[in-house]
Amino acid sequence: MTLHLFGNILTGYGTAANNRGENEGNITTLQKILWKNEVHTTVSAEAIRWALRYYWQTCGNSDYAVNRQWDDDKNDNIWQNASFDDDLYIDDDVLGFMKAEGAKVDASDELKPKGKKVSSAKGTTTAKRGVLEVTRAVSMTPYAGDLTFNAASGQKGRTSLYGTEVHATRYQYGFALTPNRLQDKSRVLAVLEGLTSLGEVAGNHSRFLYDFSPDSVVLRWTHDFAPRCLYCFQEDEAGNISVPELIRRVKTEDINPKELWVAGVIADTPNGKQLEELGVSVLSGIKTAVHQVKQRVASDIQLSSLE
Repeated sequence: MTLHLFGNILTGYGTAANNRGENEGNITTLQKILWKNEVHTTVSAEAIRWALRYYWQTCGNSDYAVNRQWDDDKNDNIWQNASFDDDLYIDDDVLGFMKAEGAKVDASDELKPKGKKVSSAKGTTTAKRGVLEVTRAVSMTPYAGDLTFNAASGQKGRTSLYGTEVHATRYQYGFALTPNRLQDKSRVLAVLEGLTSLGEVAGNHSRFLYDFSPDSVVLRWTHDFAPRCLYCFQEDEAGNISVPELIRRVKTEDINPKELWVAGVIADTPNGKQLEELGVSVLSGIKTAVHQVKQRVASDIQLSSLE
């Protein structure tokens, strides 16, 4: 049976600002969604995937060759190989790619008997679906509408007034990956390492830092096709973190406790102790838990070495 890696990540507490450089008038806005009947802020899966690719590019591991590289001088993404190569490049293999090209020759104006134009060429698409799936990150608390106002001096003594939406919160998001779908199955380890090591994700025109490394994490390595652990963290008004739905699923045997690793701040809570009593691997250290999962994954899919 095929094995799948699922995870749910809870970030640390911080002040989030705009993650895509868009405005409404002179207000730099946050993305928002209606979540459990209240307005919450959100960070796109694309922003998280971009940060993962950038991690591989800059972490110094020569095994992580990246096709789509960020050039700080040009302030743009630069392709190393426009034809793609999922054997060589980790991002082509894990994140997928798509290149759409229009017809090189315009459709002929010559009419067929029924009045339809003759098309002398067609456009082409080169694409591979990404193996790694990432959910949107959703704030743990509703957005209260906080704004900061600033002033910037312009030419000839002019002053520009602008505001920024700010949300002090944590975010949680999930991911899924099936190693057998990868060209190189060992890259599942690089995904696990990267997602649990992300620094900055999102930000206000590259001037803002929000740490997306896990404060708590739930990882599941299983034959089950469904994650059953996405968005499992809850936060009360006092800021206490809990995972009641995860506990319920373990108790009802929807999730085998031997398939779970729970780590971080949640480990030292009553819920963490309860999960440990149910047979879940519960650890205080994120890196320790990730290392254990990497060892299990490497053993189960018969990798030659633990990278």
